Amino acid sequence: MSGDSARQALLALRTEIGKAVVGQDAVVSGLVIALLCRGHVLLEGVPGVAKTLLVRTLAATLQLEFKRVQFTPDLMPGDVTGSLVYDARTAEFEFRSGPVFTNLLLADEINRTPPKTQAALLEAMEERQVSVEGEARKLPDPFIVAATQNPIEYEGTYQLPEAQLDRFLLKLNVPLPPRDQEITVLQRHAHGFDPRDLSAVRPVAGPAELAAGRAAIAQVLVADEVLGYIVDIAGATRHSPSLQLGVSPRGATALLNTSRSWAWLSGRNYVTPDDVKAMARPTLRHRIQLRPEAELEGANPDGVLDGILAAVPVPR
Repeated sequence: MSGDSARQALLALRTEIGKAVVGQDAVVSGLVIALLCRGHVLLEGVPGVAKTLLVRTLAATLQLEFKRVQFTPDLMPGDVTGSLVYDARTAEFEFRSGPVFTNLLLADEINRTPPKTQAALLEAMEERQVSVEGEARKLPDPFIVAATQNPIEYEGTYQLPEAQLDRFLLKLNVPLPPRDQEITVLQRHAHGFDPRDLSAVRPVAGPAELAAGRAAIAQVLVADEVLGYIVDIAGATRHSPSLQLGVSPRGATALLNTSRSWAWLSGRNYVTPDDVKAMARPTLRHRIQLRPEAELEGANPDGVLDGILAAVPVPR
């Protein structure tokens, strides 16, 4: 399959997903980039903005297996990864796989589960495998985690550690819809739309298109000047007076990968500084940490990144 046909199929996802989800094109693009980069996504938005529906619909349009886990304070690692169960008929222990054995795992309210369960998911995200009783078991390919968290409710939550946040390729903010889009949502429900019925959504791409896309992205050219621009942005976060934690080399590598994917989706075989700027906020906003005094003054990660992008010289 050619890279051009794979690109057209993946771009058609927006139209197909639009049959079930109104708007949210930026979030759809971010999820596609994550799949192309084999990365994971943290979705942040208030309840009721169609985060779950969006991920379910994406899985349907890409012919990927989808599973959802509601993270709760009593969730154990084995509830996610699977465990050994004694079979009385054979008098042996057999492994029963958990919901992590899928292509697209929706980890709903990930910050509601204790650190031990978060750590089990971290291994799956980083190593693409789970360890049960000392035996490693490979996860399917593709495999990505789309985790959600509520930005306004902190009671009964466990803050995600920086090590786990850094494992997410992108953090995507899922906004409330503007007035005209919310009217469209209500019109659809008034005409009988059922968010549990995705029969109207058809598959438009699949693992073959993702594989062809990854092969094409590997050929996207990145000039040394653009590589230097990415390094300068990462370096500026480490010296910003508003930040106590800047972007690590892993974060800079993530920005390179997402910029290449964005360039390819935009129809180019080379990366421009504008591609880097377009992907800087979703790729880096969760990898930086504000100083307490900056938070008190009303600063936020996106605002700090905007200031850094405005200050770092752009290569010509």
